Amino acid sequence: MARHLITGALPYINGIKHLGNMVGSMLPADVYARYLRQRGHDVLYICATDEHGTPAELAAKEAGLSVAEFCAQAHDAQKAVYDGFELSFDYFGRSSSEQNREITQHFARQLHANGFIEERAIRQVYSPVDGRFLPDRYVEGTCPHCGYDKARGDQCENCTRVLDPTDLIEPRSAISGSTDLEVRETKHLFLLQSALQHEVEQWVARHEEEWPQLASSIARKWLTEGLHDRAITRDLDWGVPVPADTWPDLAAEGKVFYVWFDAPVEYIGATKEWADLDPAARDWKSWWYEAADVRYTQFMAKDNVPFHTVMFPATELGVREPWKMVDYVKAFNWLTYYGGKFSTSQKRGVFTDQALETLPADYWRYFLIANAPESDDSSFTWEHFTATVNKDLADTLGNFVNRVLSFSRKRFGDEVPAGKDAGEAETRLGAQIAELLAEYEGHMDALQFRKAAAALRALWSAGNSYLEEKAPWLEIKTDPEGAALTLRTAMNLIHLYSVVSEPFIPASARAMRSAFQLADDHAVWITPEHAKALDAVPAGTPFTVPPVLFAKITEEDLEAYRQRFGGVEAA
Repeated sequence: MARHLITGALPYINGIKHLGNMVGSMLPADVYARYLRQRGHDVLYICATDEHGTPAELAAKEAGLSVAEFCAQAHDAQKAVYDGFELSFDYFGRSSSEQNREITQHFARQLHANGFIEERAIRQVYSPVDGRFLPDRYVEGTCPHCGYDKARGDQCENCTRVLDPTDLIEPRSAISGSTDLEVRETKHLFLLQSALQHEVEQWVARHEEEWPQLASSIARKWLTEGLHDRAITRDLDWGVPVPADTWPDLAAEGKVFYVWFDAPVEYIGATKEWADLDPAARDWKSWWYEAADVRYTQFMAKDNVPFHTVMFPATELGVREPWKMVDYVKAFNWLTYYGGKFSTSQKRGVFTDQALETLPADYWRYFLIANAPESDDSSFTWEHFTATVNKDLADTLGNFVNRVLSFSRKRFGDEVPAGKDAGEAETRLGAQIAELLAEYEGHMDALQFRKAAAALRALWSAGNSYLEEKAPWLEIKTDPEGAALTLRTAMNLIHLYSVVSEPFIPASARAMRSAFQLADDHAVWITPEHAKALDAVPAGTPFTVPPVLFAKITEEDLEAYRQRFGGVEAA
């Protein structure tokens, strides 16, 4: 059985992330990791804060802190939010770690030794007002491709085109706002991607049939346009230093590696951080070096795809060592906020800390995955969110759990009633549940999250349909033993739901499962074949009625959310 390595795109350190960041990488990665663990696989889910580059320096300057202090505080703040969302990282590291520094410098030395790094004199933007060369993200201006007036010097966040600072129209310093910029000569290291293009093309060709179209089309677009040699160093005070034993002059000038050179290496670095906490029991290299038994899945939004399908693979190929390369790239489109972009810099949309202050994590987890932007961009509106929570979570699942357990306790006491043996209706139900569960597994195995959510919803709906068919509130008047069978069967559905819903709504799954005081409940997963029996919770099992799983969102709540976060009622 393959071991599964899972990574989510590293969130930038400059502030709490919005819901679009959550659904584009970390949350679906968590859902998949939880599912695979339940199915008995050996899983390692790794993520980290991306702490280098200009976003960190600019945010630290704004906060009045040193970059190191800012990053330490911001890492802890982000980790607290991800804990609140119950993201089940095996380790959540930091790209500023010593482990990442060591491995990044090793990669650079190997690339240099193999002839894939070259020192070149280039002309770079210099700001006399700031008294320094400006790295690409320190230069802002208008994108020459789409006209977006807040494009950065490395990439336009509007059209996703990769840029050079000198490409920008009407450039200005992101530090001082000065437009008095000059172009001066300086030296930097370049990764010779052009020399690796053919190898990257061959590697992509071996994988693109399996990848989602979004990932493969972006990779192919970059390769068709041709890979260009790219500067991988910057003039910054904060980053992985260029090693003095290989490039003494550049090291003396304080050059550091470009954030997009060291950030993907942090997947490896964070794994070593994890292993170094318990080196006797954890072997980080077995996951990354000569790791033929590992299946590696990456999760990311579409703007990160080029770096993970072209740039980092070129780096790994050029190192000429057997480092593990990604097998499957799960790429997502964007989640918008009423049709406009979520934006960290412009503070538009719902941010993850605000989400947790507003409603429990499971509300957000379910909605985001059920509406994940897999095939196209999807839009968050409070109206859609409210309708989904009320219909799927409160009515379909929560109401089923509450009315089954409350009615049974009222009529039969605090133990699961026995009643008749299962009949034709229960046999049909078992077959239906097995079929739906197999469908759910298939979509999860294929990383089709919206379809998996629909199959999970269908499982919940099957319980409601069974309850309406049997109507135990009427059945008890003429056939108490039949009503007891119906309730016992429904309680077994609740237990099944608690197991198979755990990847989506872990807190609610725990609440459902803990309702039953089973003496020997070690079920990690329920196979479709076993699900047919609906007998995991036997008669006589003590149970309690948990608090309401999901409270409905009222019209007053909805209006309050609109007032707080903005947004107009859907037409």
